[in-house]
Amino acid sequence: MIKISNIHHVAIICSDYQTSKHFYVDILGFPIIQETYRKERNSYKLDLKIGNSQIELFSFPNPPQRVSKPEACGLRHLAFAVENIEESVKYLNSQNIEVENIRDDEITGKRFTFFKDPDNLPLEIYEV
Repeated sequence: MIKISNIHHVAIICSDYQTSKHFYVDILGFPIIQETYRKERNSYKLDLKIGNSQIELFSFPNPPQRVSKPEACGLRHLAFAVENIEESVKYLNSQNIEVENIRDDEITGKRFTFFKDPDNLPLEIYEV
């Protein structure tokens, strides 16, 4: 049996590197580990720290759009743990980011909501 200890990273492909970099670094506050421009691919790779894991933000020329509605098979969304969901929603709204209504997880009783990144990738904040 393979012994997996945690998630090392999640990779995200964006359509506009500067817009997504601003969103993930300046708005969501993820610290930059390393930024690399790969000339042969005309592509950036931005490594961001989130807890004990990382987000790899990639840019490629003309990536196809993500199918979101109806939801496609595959990775559904990325969820971030927050301590106070109301404060998080208030902050996101102050940054002109639309956030869905806060809901209760019927299984855990915890509160959560969704918002989207600049490429409409669904992101969740989940109160822990």
